Amino acid sequence: MQKSILTSIDMLKMLPSLILLALSSNAVAQSAHDHLADNTLLLIRHAEKPSVGAMLNEAGAARAEAYTSYFEPFHEGTLRFKVDALYAGADSDNSNRPRLTLEPLSKATGLPLHLDAGTKEPDKLVALLRNDEHGMHPLVAWRHGQIPALLKSFGADPEELLPGGKWPDEVYDWIIVLRFDHAGKLAGESRIVESLHINAAKTQR
Repeated sequence: MQKSILTSIDMLKMLPSLILLALSSNAVAQSAHDHLADNTLLLIRHAEKPSVGAMLNEAGAARAEAYTSYFEPFHEGTLRFKVDALYAGADSDNSNRPRLTLEPLSKATGLPLHLDAGTKEPDKLVALLRNDEHGMHPLVAWRHGQIPALLKSFGADPEELLPGGKWPDEVYDWIIVLRFDHAGKLAGESRIVESLHINAAKTQR
């Protein structure tokens, strides 16, 4: 009997420490959560470029403007959702195009445009998406020559998604769709073509 009473008293003394341990364990579990879990991520190339310069050409500017309605909401085939997070490759000395491609959409929706990773830092972007809170349907604009490396960082196979594992120089209207399971592991990958017809004078969906 005495032993039982002492055990109960000891447990009461330990209670604050046990509560603190439980809270700490919960905090660690939350911080370890993969924020790509259950995401459907869209990956595009920046819009059309001129032969010289770091900006978009007229067709590129028209495409960027068209994205303000095309991705609000996004609707292709069986996919229909609102993009709720925007990421673009950071500006470089030679190109501001990923940022310029998504800036009109950012302004139209009020979504912040994240520019924290350069397109030669694919692992950094993936780490940001895994570690930082964001929406369930992020859209990423990248430079086409660096898209294969980014796909590998996500766990996708460039050879399955791109001809010869490379994004063609002349193509601007592809969308890579990456689906992640509840653990944040890549569960599906596909490539679709935008239902947009772009020219410098007129934009149609």
